[in-house]
Amino acid sequence: MSNLPTQNLAFELTETNREWLIERPLAIAGYILAAIVLRFVLHRLIDRMTKPRDPSKGPRRSILKPLQQRAGKPPGDPTARERRAQRAQTIGSVFKSGVSIIVLVWAVLQTLDSLGFNVAPFIASAGIAGVALGFGAQNLVRDFISGMFMLLEDQYGVGDVVDVGDAVGTVESVGLRVTTIRDIDGTLWFCRNGEILRVGNMSQGHAVAVVDIPIAPTANVHRACQVALRAVLDRVEGDDIAPDVLDKPELLGVNSVIAGAVTLRLTVRVRAGKQWGVRRSLTRAVLEAFEQDEIGSPTVLLAPATP
Repeated sequence: MSNLPTQNLAFELTETNREWLIERPLAIAGYILAAIVLRFVLHRLIDRMTKPRDPSKGPRRSILKPLQQRAGKPPGDPTARERRAQRAQTIGSVFKSGVSIIVLVWAVLQTLDSLGFNVAPFIASAGIAGVALGFGAQNLVRDFISGMFMLLEDQYGVGDVVDVGDAVGTVESVGLRVTTIRDIDGTLWFCRNGEILRVGNMSQGHAVAVVDIPIAPTANVHRACQVALRAVLDRVEGDDIAPDVLDKPELLGVNSVIAGAVTLRLTVRVRAGKQWGVRRSLTRAVLEAFEQDEIGSPTVLLAPATP
């Protein structure tokens, strides 16, 4: 009879602690395991949807497929492949970070609920903290949002020559917060995406090479136009710039008349990013033709010397 209270007490303690020793630890372990598996599956799905397609494995659906045609470059172009790969990698990393945060928050809340905590105050506090963080880091949030839209809209990519207002040059990297641009002098500019109000992309679609040639006011304009057009056509047909030229050159005629010079203008539609090289080549060809045909050069007006 003396052992009966002890046995009942031991049985009662076992029943009371069963939930804390077995059921709740198993529930917490299940939540953690589910979070790990869910994160792994979602990350693999994001990688499958965003990583560049291997042509040897056949076609594959990609969330970036509708955006790949916006670059205006052939599918096999190395620059186009590089920009698509970087865009896919950046967007994929954002998606994976968001998935990891959501899964982690869910696992923490479920764990706290299993331990008997009231998670409602935590959710309310997190909302207030999120609002305060948003106000305090609104510039950072704006940079990230602008970077996401720039990537999704494919406004520019690595290798593009762009004008963003404060910097003009070649894009070297595109991130969610900062875009780096190398100008013609070699200076590397770090441009915050939220501060970029407009973008002029000179590497998408096609470009126009504009050639302005000054001649003397006393020169025969009609003859000068004929010589210039013939020189341009000969250079386009026989030079290595032929693959870059998309249309036949067009002579617009006299573009401006100033004291001492008459300027002739020619234009030709070329591949994007090739307008500068084509313009230099055609300018040289026209100048050589003018010299050979003795087309007068403009008069150089010198400013009076300062005493």
